[in-house]
Amino acid sequence: MSWDFFVPVCVGDLVKTGGINQYVVQDVVPPKQLPSYISKFKAGLRSQGPLCILEHFDTGYSVLQHFHLVEIGVKEDTLEILVQVVNGLAASLPALLISTSISAAERKEKLNAVKMSVYLLCKITETLESDSYRQSIVTAPGKGGKKGKSGGEGLLQWDCEREKVLQALMQLIQLDIPSLWNLSLVEEEFISCVSCCCYKLLENPTISHVKSKPTRDCIIHLLGVLIKKYNHLLGASVKVIQLLQHFEQLSSVFAQAVSVWSMEYGVRAIIGEVIREIGQKSSEELAREGSGVKAFASFLSELGALLPDVMIPNISVLITHLEGESHTMRVAVCEVLGEILVRVLCGDGLDESGKADRDRFFDTLQEHLHDTHSHVRARVLQVYTRIVNSKALPLCKYSEVMELAVGRLMDKSINAVKNAIQLLAAFIAHNPYSCKLSSADLKKPLEKESAKLREIKEKLAGKAPVAVIKASELWAAMEPELLVTVRAELESASETEMEQKQQDEEEEEDDDRATAVKIAQYIRVNKYRNAVRLCIRAHTCFPESEMFASLSILTPETLMNTLALIFKGSDEDASEVSQNIPTTPQKEGDDGELKKQEMLVQYLKDTETFALQVERAISVINSMLYWKTTSVVQEAVQFCVTVCEFSVANSVSGVRKMLPLVWSTDAAIKDAVVQAYRRLYLNPKGETIRMKAQTLVDNLSELMVDASLGTIQCLEEIVQEFFGSSSSLQSTVVQVLWERFTGKRETSDLNRRAAVLLLGMAARAEREVVLSNLDTLCSVALGEKVTEDFLLARDTVITICTISDHARQSKGTPFRLLQDHQLFNCLTQAIAEGVVMEDPYWQSFMEQAIRLIYFLAESPEQLCSRLLQRSARLLLDQNAEGHEINKDAGQMEDGSQESNEQVNCVCLAQLLALCGCVAFWQVSHLERSVSTELRRRRGETEEREEKLKGPSSKQAANESAMEEDLGLIGASAEDTEAELIRKICETELLAEENLLCAFLPLLVRVCSSPGRYSHPQLTTAACLALSQYMMISPSVCEENIRLMFTVLERSTLPVVRANAIIALGDLTVRFPNILEPWTQNLYARLSDEVPSVRQTAVTVLTQLVLKDVLKVKGQVSEVAVLLIDPEPHIISLALNFFNELATKDNAIYNLLPDIISRLSDPERGMTSEDFNTIMKTQLFGTLFSYITKERQTESLVEKLCQRFRTAKTERQWCDVAVSLSLLSMCELKLRRGAKPQFKAQVDEFEKRLTAVHTRGLENVESPEMDDENQKQGGSAEKTVSHTPLPTRGRSKPSVSSHGDDSFMTPPISRKSKKPMIKFSSDEEEEEEDAVMAESETPKVTTPIARASRRTRLRN
Repeated sequence: MSWDFFVPVCVGDLVKTGGINQYVVQDVVPPKQLPSYISKFKAGLRSQGPLCILEHFDTGYSVLQHFHLVEIGVKEDTLEILVQVVNGLAASLPALLISTSISAAERKEKLNAVKMSVYLLCKITETLESDSYRQSIVTAPGKGGKKGKSGGEGLLQWDCEREKVLQALMQLIQLDIPSLWNLSLVEEEFISCVSCCCYKLLENPTISHVKSKPTRDCIIHLLGVLIKKYNHLLGASVKVIQLLQHFEQLSSVFAQAVSVWSMEYGVRAIIGEVIREIGQKSSEELAREGSGVKAFASFLSELGALLPDVMIPNISVLITHLEGESHTMRVAVCEVLGEILVRVLCGDGLDESGKADRDRFFDTLQEHLHDTHSHVRARVLQVYTRIVNSKALPLCKYSEVMELAVGRLMDKSINAVKNAIQLLAAFIAHNPYSCKLSSADLKKPLEKESAKLREIKEKLAGKAPVAVIKASELWAAMEPELLVTVRAELESASETEMEQKQQDEEEEEDDDRATAVKIAQYIRVNKYRNAVRLCIRAHTCFPESEMFASLSILTPETLMNTLALIFKGSDEDASEVSQNIPTTPQKEGDDGELKKQEMLVQYLKDTETFALQVERAISVINSMLYWKTTSVVQEAVQFCVTVCEFSVANSVSGVRKMLPLVWSTDAAIKDAVVQAYRRLYLNPKGETIRMKAQTLVDNLSELMVDASLGTIQCLEEIVQEFFGSSSSLQSTVVQVLWERFTGKRETSDLNRRAAVLLLGMAARAEREVVLSNLDTLCSVALGEKVTEDFLLARDTVITICTISDHARQSKGTPFRLLQDHQLFNCLTQAIAEGVVMEDPYWQSFMEQAIRLIYFLAESPEQLCSRLLQRSARLLLDQNAEGHEINKDAGQMEDGSQESNEQVNCVCLAQLLALCGCVAFWQVSHLERSVSTELRRRRGETEEREEKLKGPSSKQAANESAMEEDLGLIGASAEDTEAELIRKICETELLAEENLLCAFLPLLVRVCSSPGRYSHPQLTTAACLALSQYMMISPSVCEENIRLMFTVLERSTLPVVRANAIIALGDLTVRFPNILEPWTQNLYARLSDEVPSVRQTAVTVLTQLVLKDVLKVKGQVSEVAVLLIDPEPHIISLALNFFNELATKDNAIYNLLPDIISRLSDPERGMTSEDFNTIMKTQLFGTLFSYITKERQTESLVEKLCQRFRTAKTERQWCDVAVSLSLLSMCELKLRRGAKPQFKAQVDEFEKRLTAVHTRGLENVESPEMDDENQKQGGSAEKTVSHTPLPTRGRSKPSVSSHGDDSFMTPPISRKSKKPMIKFSSDEEEEEEDAVMAESETPKVTTPIARASRRTRLRN
């Protein structure tokens, strides 16, 4: 063979005339003739084997040249032939390569065959890959068409063939084919041909999919062989960077590839090359779009996860990216550091260098917890979470990182907050301190151990200290005795010559310095003779030593000088000698005990610090349970579960706080809470079902203890779901609950109450749980000992209520019990006996008992009538027994009351509370139960009549259908029923023959005479009962409304004022026309001096306004004043009011001008600082942010500009200007928004602003303003001085405690009219005095349409 095949750079180069002996394609076969040539190629393969490629190369080249013109069958045949050729070469070459007698011609022949077959196979593979990718893009998948189907089949077939091609190339490349080349130097074009084919296949978008794993592995190993055996290291590193820059999906592929090349093929240099290339990328280059920064970052992260130990030597190159602009690269570097810290630089076996690297990496991560980009902060928190979960965080870093994590809870980024919560949960789950973290529990042990440490230190300090004597002083003391020993030894030197020789042999191995140390030790322990003898021998053993050189002449003087030099020596020698002196065992024991105690105290301090940080984190995260972001709430719920599972102190608070979220409208949040409670309380652990049931009851009882009513209602949802499901624990749990309630198992009163409440929750799912055991409930909790525990009786009554139709919303025949049932006998007796007892829990029991009577009893009004008679009789009998009978029950003197009189006041208060409760539930019974029963009976009657009549004429049927569509059927009947109920309430409930009427004058008397009836409980009960009486009918409400508002404004008891606000809110809903004129009196309580009253007022008004019961007017400014309230909870309620109000159409837009005007009213007395605080910090964030429409903004600017005309003081101008500055208005909009007649005022205002900035405020006022101020200065000053309004309107009411008329409305006082500033919204409103006279009582001026009875009942 006289020619050589050179792998071309371009396909077309092979048809050009080449150099000497260079192969050139002679015949390019036309596409139509290719099938016949392919057949010859196959025949040549069968006859000649793989060497047939030497003759038929032109055929393969022709297919490659006309690839897009030939049929798919020709392509498949060509590919199959080439694969067989390569496989044949791979099978035949090993024997040839081993042989030593191969000729040059044979070597050239094999080499040409290898290069030809590999070249054609790689090029055809690349072309097929490009075509299949193009076809996958053009063909629409999943349409079911023929073209799409065939395209999909072709692509699938190529996926199978591609793996065969790679396997064939792999078998060939693995052989020692470089020996076929001269000097084993493989030409670069051949390597590039194979590698480019591999890189082309990697560009396929599906290469990273799971289904492409075999192909991906073949490519990785093929490139690995090229890198290791064919010197492709540099080319591979460059190509990796290029492909990462353009194909983001290759990050995981190349991470795996580099890992394989490094570990399996031992080419670790590839990692350094690739990382160096990435590290040299500038920050500006990475910031450009299309720079591949995401692929680089993902590649680094995955490579760090695969090879963390190999990344350490190259990490210095990547650290520079932490200072760059690309946050994605910063994240990747931080994740690499995290992997190194988790898997390499962890544990106690690190050397000093490793510890230094670890601390440096931790410091770097901590710095980026404060990164400017939120994504970096969030990912670093994730890295720390993995470190903590892997227990790779050093103990010394716990407190520091914990503090940073708690700080990240305040991050503005939601992702950072979520990851901070996860990190804190990991800290708690893997904390190295204690399973129970409570700073309160740790405080006592810490104080105890600290005191013990102080005692040990004082004990050691109190011991006689060892005198630190200088060597020179010690030598002076020992010198006389030592001199005597020296002289004695020198005289007897000849006698001890034999002993010296023996000792010389023993000591000859020591050097001079060690000998000197021994001599000094002998002298210190007073072994002078041994020291002298050793010194004499040392001269003979070490004649050249400087320490013993003076002993060449052995005299007492020279020997003493040598001993002195050795003993005293230099400072260094002295210190070394002293260090070699052993300490006493007692001192070592004391030091060890001290160190142990110090370690214990430090451990307790660290534990306390960690516990305090955990408690701080819990308080912050608990506040996140009601955030609007669902994902944060879910993380907070999960955190509460974690801390509860690890018994962290105060963890139950978060679990209880998240309980109301079971009512959340967000299904994800509700499900998270339900799952959390199921995990914590409804999936108990235990060996038997009995143990599991007891654990479950214990868990739920812990939640029920001291739980509020709202918490219990929320818990009902979760417990009801448990009992509604098919759980094997249900019957056992119910049995355990009954055992606890009845006292069969000894338990506390709290657990008994919790058990009966849990039984009530179970009864909501299955009524028979309580109904079948009603006698047990009555005998245990409502029997003879009911007066000993009214709380247990109250909770029992609540449980029994669950079997009523009101709780179960039953639509059938109402379930009621007879009046003589044991239950009602027990209840009436307990209520009546409790009236004459002074028990603080009786009233709550009474309210629930009356409710139960009206829910379950037949004719409950008769029962309650007898109950009132019996209670009143018992009260009179008690007074008779005390010999203090008063015909008028209200004539009890205030002042020096005896204990009996105090009891009578309490008993009278309880009787009045009973009257009010009966009145309230009587009205509720009529409007709910009786009305519902009337409708039910009417419905049954109509059904029977329809069945009896049968089908009527067609016309009647059409008319009936039309009436039904219009909603007219039953309307007249409902109106008749509603009128009947209203008439009963109006005429019969408070008729003279009715017992309720007898107590009304007494209630009015007590409420209107606080001087005589000054007992707090009596006053509170009377006012509340009177408000309940006012719910009966409009006439009673109108007669007593003025008295109720007088109580609201002038009562000295905050609880009375708070109750009055709630009662008046209910009356406003029931009788809106009567209460409408009194609206401003309700708003006045927003300025009450007691925070609890203000809180109640804003809560009630919020409900009334948002339910459209009250019309929103300018009085809303009183709510705005609460935005600067000293109580944070009241501020949050005010903010919530405005946030909810903003959801109504244009409500904020319509109210803003009036709010601003009222707040800036000089008679209010609000300081400019308070006004600015409200406007800038609160209203701007809540109100101005809702003005988003341009038209609204312009209109609002126009309205505010009108306020400049009505403003009378400079302060008002300033306030309006501040409000205008908060609107997002440019100068053009401001001028355009103003009407032509106001543009002059705008210009004047602009001039004044300019003058303020240029000349100073004192020179700004114009003569016109001076004249105006002079004209109105006197009247305004007089007005402010005579009738100043307090800043918050909380002047303490002056109420005389003597006399019955202290709460009576004072006579009308006529005063001269004050000049007042009128606003457009106030022109139709009248200012009313806080003290109402009869003639000043507001009249109904704006009737409010009364809602239909059906609507009221629904609400």
